[in-house]
Amino acid sequence: MAKKIILDCDPGHDDAVALLLAVGNPEIDLLGVTTVGGNQSLDKVTYNARAVLEKAHATDVPVYAGCDRPLTRPQEVAASIHGETGLDGVELPVPTRPLEDMHAVNYIVKTIMENEPGTITLVPTGPLTNIAMACRMEPAIVDRVKEVVLMGGGYHVGNWSAVAEFNIKVDPEAAHVVFNEPWPLTMVGLDLTHQALCTPEAQKQIESVGTPLATFVSGLMDFFRKTYQDNQDFVDPPVHDPCTVAYLIDPTCVQTRRCPIDIEIHGEHTLGMTVCDLRGPEPSADECHTQVATKLDFKKFWDLVTDAIERIG
Repeated sequence: MAKKIILDCDPGHDDAVALLLAVGNPEIDLLGVTTVGGNQSLDKVTYNARAVLEKAHATDVPVYAGCDRPLTRPQEVAASIHGETGLDGVELPVPTRPLEDMHAVNYIVKTIMENEPGTITLVPTGPLTNIAMACRMEPAIVDRVKEVVLMGGGYHVGNWSAVAEFNIKVDPEAAHVVFNEPWPLTMVGLDLTHQALCTPEAQKQIESVGTPLATFVSGLMDFFRKTYQDNQDFVDPPVHDPCTVAYLIDPTCVQTRRCPIDIEIHGEHTLGMTVCDLRGPEPSADECHTQVATKLDFKKFWDLVTDAIERIG
């Protein structure tokens, strides 16, 4: 049976690939997309989510706009990486399906409460503001969610500071809420996603599909490569967000290690750090509800992305 997910995102070049992977793989039942201010303003990333679904012929998937700023802090965006639109580098189609009227947080709560417990997976690939708000609005959702698989953090590396990753750093209080709820949580952080590089070979594999969508994704990667070369000292761009969906499709694609994780919310130099206690033997699932992604099967990952693009047609 396909895994029911809500993808909470802020597209974003890598979020766009995550959307396409979720739409194009039969193992995933994408119930809805919720958006959050992150890589760009809420209005921009919400438009981008709708435009990517339009490009993927997935207008049956509803989009709900969520929180436009962090819980307590001023908004930061990642224009240096994703451009002024959040999806610079390609021409986006005009969405034909209207944006849903319901707020994303209300939709998350409603969907989890109306489905059988243990059937909905939350997949946040942006700041965790919507997910934290949903927990506070209706604490009962925590016991009903199957698992949370998120892109954010890093146990050895940061990118928005020396020790903190963007999604966590821009709203560390929201991350603190989400990581400290007792639901099963997998952190797909920079240590893993920096292995998901869009090499020229991976990009050529996508281009070989030969469809307008494949050309669209290649255009996204061209822009992404340039900004990562200019701002993050990467030769090829790391395609972070679809690693979460790939893990849900095929858990053998991503190796994990169970460990306690907490979020630094007070440090002057360490704000937003995901503090992962990797000391000693690995705890059991009964002892520890959080785990980190450690190793990516590069070929399986890009094969899944290419297959989804091909399936979409």
